[in-house]
Amino acid sequence: MKYFKSFPIELFFWVTALSLLAVANTHEHHFTLCPLANLGFESWCPGCGLGRSISHIFHGEFAESFKQHWFGFPALAILGYRIIILANNVVQHKHTISKI
Repeated sequence: MKYFKSFPIELFFWVTALSLLAVANTHEHHFTLCPLANLGFESWCPGCGLGRSISHIFHGEFAESFKQHWFGFPALAILGYRIIILANNVVQHKHTISKI
């Protein structure tokens, strides 16, 4: 039970978000939570298209990914690194608990 209390919600969030982007239809515009895009400023928002860009990467559509947002590749690398760090912390913490 101690293991689940110490499980980082951030790890669950990032893995879930990337999994959903991996199975999303890249040729369909989905609902957005971006307040700027919902107000009609989609071309001005610096983050709009980032999720679609990552989704295109997962589907092997690299040119389309770059068209959606130039930061898709670096963002995916940063998120991948963060997931590895969080997972490593969970594994280390699990080994610490098992030794107690």
